[in-house]
Amino acid sequence: MIDRQAELPIKRQAEVLGISRGTAYYHPQPVSEAELALMRRIDELHLEHPFAGSRMLRDLLRLQGIEVGRRHVGTLMRRMGIQALYRKPNTSKKHPAHPVFPYALRGLAIERANQVWALDITYIPMARGWVYLVAVLDWASRRVLAHRVSITMEADFCVEALREAAARWGAPQIVNTDQGSQFSSADFVAEVKNIGARQSMDGRGCWRDNVFVERLWRSVKYEDVYLKAYDGVSAARHSLAAYFDFYNARRPHQSHDGRTPDMVYFDSLPPMKAAA
Repeated sequence: MIDRQAELPIKRQAEVLGISRGTAYYHPQPVSEAELALMRRIDELHLEHPFAGSRMLRDLLRLQGIEVGRRHVGTLMRRMGIQALYRKPNTSKKHPAHPVFPYALRGLAIERANQVWALDITYIPMARGWVYLVAVLDWASRRVLAHRVSITMEADFCVEALREAAARWGAPQIVNTDQGSQFSSADFVAEVKNIGARQSMDGRGCWRDNVFVERLWRSVKYEDVYLKAYDGVSAARHSLAAYFDFYNARRPHQSHDGRTPDMVYFDSLPPMKAAA
């Protein structure tokens, strides 16, 4: 946007574009090792105590000898895309201009694959920096149908994951998400409609209905992410893809009496099992 080689002064370019002159001169600074370590520790505490807000996380950190202010913790939580989970009107930051869809799962018996899919985004720490991960989870079988890794929290990687899942496994009846701006964006809403599904969102009185995705995040992070400290985005993509293959096909699931998500998913889709 700003052309530093142009004859027009930077001050005037900023005025024409309607942005602050300070923004034009700003050069982003790399995140320090200490900050990255603090973000990872906040992420670990969030998994252990998902109900903890910035005040409680600050106090938990102080008990571990890490002196940090509540505002700093809150800033890092926003950067990481996490917040305390508790019963409240809205469970995610929604865009004021985006639509909110009614929650469609109340009282619904979810008993078969491709009946309901859930999507959510999580923060993934690396040795240097971080990325974001979105997964498409089949509610009944807990099978991960598709995932994407992104360096930003724009909606496009969520749309791509949903599109891939539908192309490979057929469309669900319902797609359930939180009210995050990625899932209420025009592109994501259009993609849900395009695959022929109904969109559902967690809302008032529903309390974090994507709880199964939250459990998936805990497994992913403790069984892969925290153990490996990925050294880059490509390493994160490769390792997460390998982990989800393991999670689907070889990792026994407690809620399925030791069966894998693949077993439960394909047992309810005999034609697809035969084709595979």
